Amino acid sequence: MRWDHLTGNPATAGDGGLFAADAVTTRTVDTPEFRGITFHEIRARSIVNRVPGASRMPFEWTVNPYRGCSHACVYCFARKTHSYLDLDTGLGFDTQIVVKVNAPELLRAQLASSRWHGAHIAMGTNVDCYQRAEGRYGLMPGILAALRDHANPFSILTKGTLILRDLELLRQAAEVTEVGVSMSVGFVDETLWRTVEPGTPSPARRLDAVRRLSEHGIDCGVLMAPVVPFLGDHPDQLRATVRAIAAAGATSVTPLVLHLRPGAREWYTQWLEKHHPHLVRRYERLYAQGAYAPTWYQRRITRYVHELAAEYGIGPARRGAARKLPAREERPATPDGPGPTQLSLL
Repeated sequence: MRWDHLTGNPATAGDGGLFAADAVTTRTVDTPEFRGITFHEIRARSIVNRVPGASRMPFEWTVNPYRGCSHACVYCFARKTHSYLDLDTGLGFDTQIVVKVNAPELLRAQLASSRWHGAHIAMGTNVDCYQRAEGRYGLMPGILAALRDHANPFSILTKGTLILRDLELLRQAAEVTEVGVSMSVGFVDETLWRTVEPGTPSPARRLDAVRRLSEHGIDCGVLMAPVVPFLGDHPDQLRATVRAIAAAGATSVTPLVLHLRPGAREWYTQWLEKHHPHLVRRYERLYAQGAYAPTWYQRRITRYVHELAAEYGIGPARRGAARKLPAREERPATPDGPGPTQLSLL
């Protein structure tokens, strides 16, 4: 691997620009929840990253305490990033997890720097910050505390119900700055979930987390992503999903059709060949022009989901809607605006 040389003497490490890390320690944990997973612990040199092409996104800066993701979503666009580390973008992405163990202290130091001007920070835009590894390493409480203490606005997108552990920190942060929380739930079909998102909490558990966040005064929108062509896009399926999202008390719903970037496309195609071989040619035609489904298809899905949302009383997502809140005031909708470039991670 490109960063093998980082193991050992920290004084000679660090020419690996991708990680900008001082050391790597590799661990395996022989417990049922982590069996088959290898953790690569690093001490990163920076944690706040600027988003390429930020002018097209609703955020400019991100924090990602992990690389790789045990959620193992077969469509995850971030799979390609593992190739930069000479790691496999398929099973390796699911089981070789890079952990930036100094993320909380590093973030606190960067937020205190005179060069930082308090811009919005998005989390969960590459891999999930509440994936299974977070249960072991517990990096997010320190990250949230640093953002709270510096009154720095932030948002979180997750499939992880572990976010409920940090309810109090989220509430405290929302009293002093803008906080946006979104849960990713693309469908409620459990058969589809078990094969396409095998490492995630079930859609029902995620929607229960939306409900509990709302009960604690933290509004939570739902990124309805991905809408999976030919497997999760039937009108009855879309209706069932929007109905469940509404019942959970979500403040908004934003649909996003599956897109297949290099790295993810190959892994997803292998999955499709195994589980739904009759759909391979249809996918080849639908995605013949690249990573995204045709505009007509995306618009059809978006229009129908918005109609269902209106029917079930869910308002549209409002870009930039979050604001600083006094204590105990009702929270506004999540600031994750619509559109295929909104949070292009699913």
